[in-house]
Amino acid sequence: MNFPDETDVLIAGAGPAGLTLAAELTRQGIRPVIVERQAAAAKTSRAAVVHARTLETLEPLGVTPQFLEQGIRVPVFRVLDRDRNLLTIDFKRIPSAYPFTLMCPQDRTERILLQRFEELGGCVFRQCTLTGFVAESDCVTASIECGGARRMVMAKWLVGSDGMHSVVREQSAIPFIGSEYAESFILADVQMDWPLSRDEVSLFFSPDGLVVVAPLPDDRFRIVATVALAPESPDLEFVQSLLDKRGPLRSPGRIREVIWSSRFKIHHRVSESPRKGRVLLCGDAAHVHSPAGGQGMNTGIQDSVALAEVLAGVLASPSARATERALNDWAAKRHKIATGVVSLTDRMTKTATMKSGIGRLFRNAGMTIAGSLPPVRAAIALRLAELDNR
Repeated sequence: MNFPDETDVLIAGAGPAGLTLAAELTRQGIRPVIVERQAAAAKTSRAAVVHARTLETLEPLGVTPQFLEQGIRVPVFRVLDRDRNLLTIDFKRIPSAYPFTLMCPQDRTERILLQRFEELGGCVFRQCTLTGFVAESDCVTASIECGGARRMVMAKWLVGSDGMHSVVREQSAIPFIGSEYAESFILADVQMDWPLSRDEVSLFFSPDGLVVVAPLPDDRFRIVATVALAPESPDLEFVQSLLDKRGPLRSPGRIREVIWSSRFKIHHRVSESPRKGRVLLCGDAAHVHSPAGGQGMNTGIQDSVALAEVLAGVLASPSARATERALNDWAAKRHKIATGVVSLTDRMTKTATMKSGIGRLFRNAGMTIAGSLPPVRAAIALRLAELDNR
């Protein structure tokens, strides 16, 4: 496909948020241009949780059946202190056609979204990097480095879905408010002998920190843990030691193989606004936070679905006043949702990594009491499934 000189919507970044926006705009008759600096899609699992609200919002795009085929359905989220059950959240009763958490690795998510985008006639311009832009009242002129050549693209709207270190957000001088957690996180996809059900995601508290174990397709498990210092690529011995110190005592898990592992630092930040004039932000460019609850990618995909609907209306309407109102409403709603998600995941992370012995005692007692109250369990399930974002 020839690289165009102008477009209605220019999207920087072809992760889940960018691909969702590109595909949904194309479905609605708009031909966006999407650029991605990487030569190919990543082949690692990374974000692996897809919540009920995300599956609902993707229905019009026609990809929800593919997600259900590619992922595995996990209806239970359980919080434990070693062998002691503190809180069980059952998603079977949530008011959705998808009463479960779907575990679907991010490489599969991106492949599903890319395939749908291409079926609709779109393509991703890869090894193309947005290096700068000038935003004016009626358009944005962007500079793209593509295959060693510099290209200029004029767009009515520029969308940054280019991650936490977003060039779009930084060059727009939109403040990214928040800070970094002291702890590092490790991720590991493993094959192991696991004593608990593959129908549940298990979050374990311990004095050393948290560890989460979640089932993945192909008889694998995802392990997430907080650590003070983590090796660049945690090996079997390192991950097993975390599981031994924090997981079940009576019947511990035994890792047979580490398929993939990584370490990362986590921030909790929200952009001051996901909109500045003709510049818009989706996904990690607009909000980043702890992986607790698996909210990040889901919120970004929902940003994009909502933005596609608004932009389709804006591009069809000649009214400047209606355009301002629609985009400001989108920005205000998505900012409120992102702020709520960051607050939720921050509380979950701080609760799970509590150091004080007395604090942990009260935490466990409070969770046990909350877990005995059906309305509380129902409210937590609704929040984790992101159904309160409707």
